[in-house]
Amino acid sequence: MGEPADDDLALVARRAREARDVYASLGDEFARVTAAAAALAITALRRPGGGIYLVGNGGSAADAQHWAAELVGRYLCEREPLNVHALTVNASTYTALVNDYPAEEVFERQVRAHLRAGDLLVAISTSGNSLNVLRAVAAAKARGAQVLGVIGRGGGKLAPLCDLAFIAPSADTPRIQEAHLLFGHCFCELIERAFTPPARG
Repeated sequence: MGEPADDDLALVARRAREARDVYASLGDEFARVTAAAAALAITALRRPGGGIYLVGNGGSAADAQHWAAELVGRYLCEREPLNVHALTVNASTYTALVNDYPAEEVFERQVRAHLRAGDLLVAISTSGNSLNVLRAVAAAKARGAQVLGVIGRGGGKLAPLCDLAFIAPSADTPRIQEAHLLFGHCFCELIERAFTPPARG
């Protein structure tokens, strides 16, 4: 195997610096918003039958599935599973909806089927302008659910529709997604801590 090219090394070093800069800009406001987001989720989950539902496209769909997996399974601690669902994962439902309805309705129709007043919709969008996510948010609000936005690029059209939003401080999709990953891990850890029985001494 040959030595890596200097320009490849420089590119990776530059991306690492960019990622560090975004993370370094996440200060007290990031902590406040993340804790408030977890509080919304905990309140929803403590309601009888209450749940969290996540939507997103592409990399944001992967985040939705990742965070749902951490909360249905475990993140760091053993506890009861939590009622959390990514509306991106049922291939038969997804492809049927895309086949039978306009593509922008793929999440909206699932929200209308599943969400109830007091549930939480987590809407993940790097641009804040994905039409299928925006329609899902409108449907959730109409049903009395709360909406948490996880966004980038200043928040787009999504931010003002949300009860609370984390807006990653970047306009670069990879850096936005990296900030979203940190948010998601902290979000899951705070939720898990609320539902983990205290250790027996």
